[in-house]
Amino acid sequence: MSIMMYRDAICQALDEEMARDEDVFVMGEDVGVIGGNFKATVGLREKYGDMRCKDSPISEAGSVGLGVGSAITGLRPVIELMFGDFIMCAMDQICNQMAKIRYMSGGQARVPMVIRTPIGGGRSSAAQHSQTLYAWICHCPGIKVVVPSTAAEAKGLLKTAIRDDDPVMFFEHKMLYTTKFEVPDEEYTIPFGQARVVTEGEQLTVLATSMMEVKAEKVVSELQKEGYSIELIDPRTLVPFDTETVVKSVKKTGKLLIVDEGHKSFGISGEIVMKIMDQVFYDLDAPVMRLGTADTPLPFSPALEFPLIPDEKDIREAILKMI
Repeated sequence: MSIMMYRDAICQALDEEMARDEDVFVMGEDVGVIGGNFKATVGLREKYGDMRCKDSPISEAGSVGLGVGSAITGLRPVIELMFGDFIMCAMDQICNQMAKIRYMSGGQARVPMVIRTPIGGGRSSAAQHSQTLYAWICHCPGIKVVVPSTAAEAKGLLKTAIRDDDPVMFFEHKMLYTTKFEVPDEEYTIPFGQARVVTEGEQLTVLATSMMEVKAEKVVSELQKEGYSIELIDPRTLVPFDTETVVKSVKKTGKLLIVDEGHKSFGISGEIVMKIMDQVFYDLDAPVMRLGTADTPLPFSPALEFPLIPDEKDIREAILKMI
């Protein structure tokens, strides 16, 4: 195992896949000369040249559209959108073209492309650069949705995404980029649709996504030292979603807490509840509880922003309340 930052694991995955397959290329705003806004593509332009690590104009619609076209012709583009909020600028290309072409062509055309983009608050980037919008993409059939929580998950899942013959949206939390994790040294991939059971327990199931998994893991570790028994699950992918692992856990513990940085209203937490409810309803000892970001645009001011996003204190209080 090596210790590396989340962003370096992403860069390593891109490097290994570009070396393995010359059809893989990277494109996005500032990915080339400066190595990405969050430094996740450092060195790729120097190693593979301008045609395979390409700085794009400030046009998300253009970048995604070019990615769709090149994927149809047989290339494997990895398009970086500088902020996840900018998917709004390319929703026609994402949800009307990228997601639907394989279906509407009767399988004659494939779109093997990945869109990488950062999500989440915590950097005082204000309301237009702090959102967690993967629920929008989950609502659009035809796209696989990935939410890696650690550097090891990011590397293994990104390699799987690049090799996939269907379009993948790959959401990276911006507050994780400089966080260090253990990453296996050997070649590996992580299959889609298989959740990770981070800790096993008997009293409560906690399902946490992306940055929330990292926060929840700290809380669960502390509570285990205090004698509590909590099962923590990282879904890894939202589409496809590993219903079986969550159902098995909830049947054992009888309780479920979902922690997700997206807004609770019309978000993925409610959908997860409904996915499992018909299988666990009579096993529940308490109603499912959800933690999410308050239903308001995220303010620029840290004093106003931070209280809106679930933190370790909120997670601990919710866990103890349910137990």
